[in-house]
Amino acid sequence: MTISASGAQTSALLLPGQYTTTTDPELLHGLLTSSSSSLSPSTGFNSSSVSLPLTVALEPGLAIYSNSLYGGSAGFSSLPTSPVGNSSTSLSAQSLALSSNIWAAINVGSTNRVVFWDSVPDFSQLAVSGSLSLVDMQSSACEPACSSNGICTSSGTCSCAAGFTGASCESCESGFFGLSCQACPSGCLDCDDGISGTGKCLAFNITNAPSSCNCLNGECGSNGQCSCNAGWTTADNGTACAKCASGFFLTSTGDCKICEIGCSACADITGDCQTCKSGFTQDANDKTKCDAEPTTTSSGTVCPDGSFSSGTTCSTCSPSCQTCNGATSNDCIICASGSYAFNGSCITADSNGVCEGTGLIADNNKKECDTCGAKCTSCGISGFTTASTVNQLQCTGCLPGSFLSNGSCVSSCPAGTFISSQDNTTCSVCDSSCSTCAGSSTFCLTCANGELASNGQCVSTCPANTVASNSTKTCLNCHPDCVSCSGTAFNQCLSCPPDRPVLNQGRCLPVCGKSQFFDSTSGSCQACDSSCSSCSGSGSSECLACSSSSQVLKGGSCVSANCNGTTDVVTGLGVCLSDLVVVPQASSSAAPLPTITGLTQPTVVTQTSSKRLQWWEILLMALGCAFIFLAVIWCWRRRARKQRAKRTKAFAQAKNIDQSTSWRWRLVRFGEKLFGHRASKRAYPEPTPDANPGLDSEALKLMKLRNAEEARHNQEMEKLMLISDYQYPPEKRSSYYPPSVLPSLYDVGHSRKHLHAVDSATNRLSGPSLYSQVTGVPRNGPEARQPVKKDLITSRFSASSLNSSTAHSAKSRDLTRPHTPAEQYAMDVRSDLLVDTSTPEQSSHHAHWIQPTHTGATVSSKNPFRR
Repeated sequence: MTISASGAQTSALLLPGQYTTTTDPELLHGLLTSSSSSLSPSTGFNSSSVSLPLTVALEPGLAIYSNSLYGGSAGFSSLPTSPVGNSSTSLSAQSLALSSNIWAAINVGSTNRVVFWDSVPDFSQLAVSGSLSLVDMQSSACEPACSSNGICTSSGTCSCAAGFTGASCESCESGFFGLSCQACPSGCLDCDDGISGTGKCLAFNITNAPSSCNCLNGECGSNGQCSCNAGWTTADNGTACAKCASGFFLTSTGDCKICEIGCSACADITGDCQTCKSGFTQDANDKTKCDAEPTTTSSGTVCPDGSFSSGTTCSTCSPSCQTCNGATSNDCIICASGSYAFNGSCITADSNGVCEGTGLIADNNKKECDTCGAKCTSCGISGFTTASTVNQLQCTGCLPGSFLSNGSCVSSCPAGTFISSQDNTTCSVCDSSCSTCAGSSTFCLTCANGELASNGQCVSTCPANTVASNSTKTCLNCHPDCVSCSGTAFNQCLSCPPDRPVLNQGRCLPVCGKSQFFDSTSGSCQACDSSCSSCSGSGSSECLACSSSSQVLKGGSCVSANCNGTTDVVTGLGVCLSDLVVVPQASSSAAPLPTITGLTQPTVVTQTSSKRLQWWEILLMALGCAFIFLAVIWCWRRRARKQRAKRTKAFAQAKNIDQSTSWRWRLVRFGEKLFGHRASKRAYPEPTPDANPGLDSEALKLMKLRNAEEARHNQEMEKLMLISDYQYPPEKRSSYYPPSVLPSLYDVGHSRKHLHAVDSATNRLSGPSLYSQVTGVPRNGPEARQPVKKDLITSRFSASSLNSSTAHSAKSRDLTRPHTPAEQYAMDVRSDLLVDTSTPEQSSHHAHWIQPTHTGATVSSKNPFRR
């Protein structure tokens, strides 16, 4: 392409490649970035405007040049969109250029077929010579490769010839047949199609089929109305000619037949009369018939057959009648021999048994004109006489869509027959050599006697380019890609034609790989020499292009380029840039060369200053920043609220003030609302130790048990105090009572105030109600009595726990006081049983204990002062 711009020092010729804003030199950069740049493409190159990055590449196809080194007049052949077949195009060129991923098969000379994958700068440097003609050109992007009936496009898909289909264009479309997939004859609804098909019509198009006008047993007219066969009428569902008319009944064969004489309605299948006409009674022996009542004169005389009552006498019937009820031919009950009842009159029949003026058949048994059949448009009985029966009836015409076979109308021709091409409605018998045939009696689709059908003929062995099918007993054509085959598929080839010589895994391909050539001697693809990118034969002298970018082709061999100056081999063209460009030399006699700046300077890309922002851009940026700031603040506050709620919940759980509503409270509130009671305040239970995960639950249990034991002990002490704590004065004490051996409970009595501090709930004989426990409001009525706890809790304290509790209780009493006289007396009398309480060590732990004395009792003592 030539690029130019107004005001530029010169234009420039762009070789194939990609050009950007940083492409050197500065001159080219100025041309590429100029607002007035324009392109002038050569033949095969197409670009209307300069749009960076700019890619200069040959369009998919082949460009030829009249001179070497891509000079002279140029011609371009684009990639074909359909197979070229066996045609060839003569080329008059000294060099050619190929676009990427395109190969071209060119006949060089008379017999040498050469496949080119790369551009050729000079045909004279090839190892082959001769006239050139292009025979095929395709893209190599298709995988798998296209068949011979398709061509690979640059997009990587196969473009099929007319009549072919498939991903590789390997099969015929429906309605096409033969090796070239030609269309079946016009008028065929179905034909013997496919690559191995014969194209014979198996079914014909029906232009006026009954179904086209919602009809079943009739013919469609030009106005779209259906004309029913005799005996048929419109069904209840609206389908025309689908139900038997009045006076007809449906037989087991699907035909509508007329009822017997005198019957106006009869049953389907059996034909039994359901309603007899006036003047007729049902026959006692034959339910299908209705007999005419005998006519009598006024005197009561019964008139014989052939006469009727005319008052006082019997009169003769019309000659057309066998029996009658009047004098005219329209008064016949049963018609005379040779005539048949039709619409109240008697008519005759022709030699084929067809009632004159109708399309009905004469029935000698019913003495009526009856229908031919559901699908018959005309019928007859050959050699009709009065002895003929209706089972001798033969259809002579059928409704469209039905076919006449052996005197019957059928939906399809039976085996051994074919549809006659003369009227497309008659089934004709095949020749005796054919099991099935089409088009004519001798064109066999399958053969009798075990022979094979090949193109309508019966043969014992299949001819060349065909393969026998054991399942169909026919000779099937090989795929058009193959010369011989093992099957009909395009990948079952055994040998290949000259235009597709490469046999690879059952497929015949047109070319080998790019770095290979086809060896006709071995019939296989062979690798090119390592110096060749593509080649026409073995050895280093058969190269068509070089694999090294530093070599060029000379006489079929790849040699060092030795480009002049600092130029290199142009990629894709296979020639030095110095060979394409002529640099004039300065001379003293010649005119001085023009000076062009920017040829050697590298491209300098200057950074353009950023443009000033508009007011609305600044506003949008400010609003965006404010939104982001508010979003961050909102997220931070939301997180802080969650953390504060979490800490509050933990605190409430630790203090047991976050009580969830239980089903009992909801039940109480429902009852209060139901009976109009004012809302009660919620009473919460005592906090549990589990609310504080740091509290030792085991120590808390021991503390509760110790408190309960002390409460029980204090309760027992209070009971004993009521009995024995009272002390008489010394002057009023009776001498009868000896001094008490028990220690004084004086101190215990003084600690009564301490005992009353114990929770009263421990000594209660009745517990609070469920209502009081939930609401905290005392009952209006008396509390329910609860059973008294008789079994007291036995002590479960260890010695250390008991000592610690006793030591704690000793602190609340003064056990080291001086002994009273009574205590001193008891100490003197029973010093072995009592413990001295004057010392802190003993008084603190054993102030109220006595030594156990065995009395023979089996039950352990419950005296709290015993050990």
